[in-house]
Amino acid sequence: MSEIAQILTALGGLGLFLIGMEIMTDGLRSLAGARLRRILQRNTQTPLRGVVSGALTTAMVQSSSATTVAVVGFVGAGLMSFQQSLGIIFGANIGTTLTGWIVALIGFKLQLGTALMPVALLGVLLRLFAPQPWRHVGWALAGFSVLFFGIDALQAGMAVFGDVITTDRFPADTVFGRLQLVGLGVVITVITQSSSAGVASALAALAAGAITFPQAAALVIGMDVGTTFSAALATLGGSTAARRTGFAHVIYNVLTAAMAFALLWPLGWLAQRAGPAFDAQVALVAFHSFFNTLGVVAVLGVANLFARLVIWLIPDRKTVLDLHLDPRLLADPGTALAMADHATQTIAAEAFSILQDVLRSGGSDDRRAQKLADLGQATADARAFLERIRATDRDQMLSRQLACLHALDHIDRLRHRCRAARPRGTFEEQKDFAVRVDAMKRFLTQLDPRAVTEEDEAAADAQRRALRDARESQRAAVFQAVADGEMSAEDAGDATDAVRWLQRVSYHLWRILHHLRHAEDPAQVAPAADRG
Repeated sequence: MSEIAQILTALGGLGLFLIGMEIMTDGLRSLAGARLRRILQRNTQTPLRGVVSGALTTAMVQSSSATTVAVVGFVGAGLMSFQQSLGIIFGANIGTTLTGWIVALIGFKLQLGTALMPVALLGVLLRLFAPQPWRHVGWALAGFSVLFFGIDALQAGMAVFGDVITTDRFPADTVFGRLQLVGLGVVITVITQSSSAGVASALAALAAGAITFPQAAALVIGMDVGTTFSAALATLGGSTAARRTGFAHVIYNVLTAAMAFALLWPLGWLAQRAGPAFDAQVALVAFHSFFNTLGVVAVLGVANLFARLVIWLIPDRKTVLDLHLDPRLLADPGTALAMADHATQTIAAEAFSILQDVLRSGGSDDRRAQKLADLGQATADARAFLERIRATDRDQMLSRQLACLHALDHIDRLRHRCRAARPRGTFEEQKDFAVRVDAMKRFLTQLDPRAVTEEDEAAADAQRRALRDARESQRAAVFQAVADGEMSAEDAGDATDAVRWLQRVSYHLWRILHHLRHAEDPAQVAPAADRG
């Protein structure tokens, strides 16, 4: 095989490796997405538990970026604090080193590319014809197989570099020379957008004799830093939570890389002492796992100080109804839906607060007008974000998605009612309805849109039914009062408008609570037949 053909083979092998990683990650993430989110949400009580859950979930889906995206979404949606997210980010760095072990111990030692060809076919057939969740299993198997096709091609193509690129063409083995190799590792990862692909390339070059072990170790350190590029990119224009999470990832990886860089000299000495028994490939992935684990151990003791430092560097941006609906998080539909659900609850809480103000004081003012404008913009943003989510579970996820959209629709209608403020007819002049207004105010005071219960929905429905019945009897009484000359036609119109306004408000309040419950747990909520 000519040198050009070998170079092309190496490049094609790298491409196959990246495709395989992408397909496998997509299949595993779809298969374990809901479980991943539950693990991340429930195991962050301490930084250590966060590290363990971060490492396990990253190993499960073979993508530290998938874990980081999910965590950013949870923090942005208020489902976990920024401090809780740090342990998961630290653990993700350990979990992502598993790919290096797979490549070194299975890919290069066993060379399974040809043997896995039938597995690739099986995976594709499952993807095309099998029901869920076997379709996701098939896609993960197909990606796993393609990954090893890439490793075989990469290894075959890298053989040429043992003759073309010799160790003396790399920077000298000095502090500055190793820093140059770290920078090269950063560039490689930024280009490929995969530290796993970079590590695989370093292992292949090491096996071909194109680079020495210390040079490969310096490259891997740079690749570890390069993984933060996506996180740093995600901070641009993102929410405060997203910027803090991304910035924390960058700081932590740079500090860990500095520590690993200092270990290169004793590591080189140990490699020379080991002699012929030294397995450079296994040692390289062991070093990758070791310095990431050591970094976690070092930072766990000062996790709270580290969090305070990041919070100090990136303070809160005081905005009204900051929903943290970062479009980048649409890559994980489950996380995006969790964010949208929380955003809908936040919008509902603001709508209820404005309604309380309307019931309390009536009329209108500039402050409330601005709140209503902000509420309208937030509702529109949340609706647009929801419409962009592509549900992977066509039953439960789609049901929750539609429930959020219905809730937002009724919130927007309630906003229009509040914008009209109270009609000129006062409830205080009608004692029965003044009592009902006080009851609605008390109900709104104790209501929590983030934890709507069946009792809350039933109470809102009872209010709505009572107002509907009272509206009918009040209308007859008002008409009789006009006929008896006890009330003018204008006052009668104001009175009926006031009661109709209150009844429609109660209807939207009931429907909002119903859909909030449906969005949270659709299995426990049966659709209501009464639409009046």
